[in-house]
Amino acid sequence: MLNKANQAVDVNGKPYNRTMLIVLLLVGVFCTVLNQTILTTAFPALMKAFDISTSTVQWLTTGFLMVNGIMIPISAFLSSKFPTKWLYIIAMAIFEVGTVLAWTAPNFGVLLAGRLVQAVGVGISMPLLQTIMLTIFPAEKRGSAMGMAGIVIGLAPALGPTLSGWVIDNFTWRDLFGMIVPIMAVVIIGSFFFMKNVIETSNPKLDILSIILSTVGFGGLLYGFSSVGDKGWTDPVVISTILIGVVVIILFVWRQLRVEHPFLEVRVFKSFEFTISAVLSSIVMMAMVGVEMVVPLYLQIIHGMSAFHSGLTLLAGALMMGVMSPVTGTLFDKYGARRLAMCGMFLLTVATLPFVFLSRNTPTIYIVFLYAVRMFGISMVMMPVTTSGMNALPISMISHGTAANNTIRQVATSVGTALLVSVLTNVTKNNMPGKSLLHATPFEYKVKALNATMDGYQSAFWIAVGFSVLGFICTFLLTHKKPATQDITTNEGGAE
Repeated sequence: MLNKANQAVDVNGKPYNRTMLIVLLLVGVFCTVLNQTILTTAFPALMKAFDISTSTVQWLTTGFLMVNGIMIPISAFLSSKFPTKWLYIIAMAIFEVGTVLAWTAPNFGVLLAGRLVQAVGVGISMPLLQTIMLTIFPAEKRGSAMGMAGIVIGLAPALGPTLSGWVIDNFTWRDLFGMIVPIMAVVIIGSFFFMKNVIETSNPKLDILSIILSTVGFGGLLYGFSSVGDKGWTDPVVISTILIGVVVIILFVWRQLRVEHPFLEVRVFKSFEFTISAVLSSIVMMAMVGVEMVVPLYLQIIHGMSAFHSGLTLLAGALMMGVMSPVTGTLFDKYGARRLAMCGMFLLTVATLPFVFLSRNTPTIYIVFLYAVRMFGISMVMMPVTTSGMNALPISMISHGTAANNTIRQVATSVGTALLVSVLTNVTKNNMPGKSLLHATPFEYKVKALNATMDGYQSAFWIAVGFSVLGFICTFLLTHKKPATQDITTNEGGAE
């Protein structure tokens, strides 16, 4: 908000230092979001340290993403209930407690507990970042604001694998958490002075049943899709948890439409512009995260790279995303989302297609280049499309729109990863030569096994191409509508 002298003011009309608020916001949330992928290449070291299996150590990521996904819908209620300053400080403090627990963990149980506590803080802070940025800037400057947020949301997870590999190679796994502790301490202390109450609160009533339905529904869905890689689509646990998740989410939506004060205002989807932007950003996440996971596997298994060097090949793309996010945000303010998204999805599709034709002899530099082009395309879509969708909502619905958008993205990421991993696994398994060939002609078995593995990777990349093409088609549905001014109430239609 701005006063007559164009000075930023909080909800009480008091001026504040917006630059310092943004710096604390970006640094704090960058550290929290970084933890989504910071253990990617640390699993072997953790398995050795605690003498645990692959399926056990995987819970450090699966559990983190589940709790994170459960907290995101709750964030809309929290940002309406509690003052912005204290909600941010509490989120950072919760994350700091979890980080200290993980840093000093004497056993795997404490480490897992620390990760789950961290996820609570991330689930609050990530949507809060977007809500604050969209609130403190007028609609015509939100592209630039969300471009800055894109540095955090896009760059931090992409840097995780590379940073993790470097720390593991040079220090210990504990340093992955220890290096974050002092940074977060500075953010928390600084927030007492520079974080302000910039989001209007309305003291909504807490609907316990909605929280239970949200937790069971989204938790079940995320767990089911996260388990596909290990258990497969036909596993009873996978099928039952996904079905339970879907049914409970339907009940959750039904309840939100019935109660006077919804826990999460699902009527934001009455805005076509918001809905298509949420769908498009989710498709982009599916295309991005799936390939982000499969490429390092290909480089490690086919090219024999170390975890660190395979993560390093993604660094150029991550930096491209970070550099371009503010630029594309500024371009959005000038030209809107439609043309940017079309160009971005075209680039993403064109740069993903060559991955289908990778071979065991494909030069690494070629992969680095293609991946960087993909991330360039994604940077033209992700934040501009998200901002376009949020601009279609009235200011009172921003927190609900942010929570709904991030929740769909989280589920879409799990679905996309599950699809690519299952296709990779099943195609490889089905094309593997028989064990009898191993004893008869070992060299021929090795060649055919390698070909089967390549078939798996190529099939997985075809899925990523499919996501990209679908996203490109969706860009034609984007419009040039101006930001909405009318409110979305619990009884009336959506934003126009």
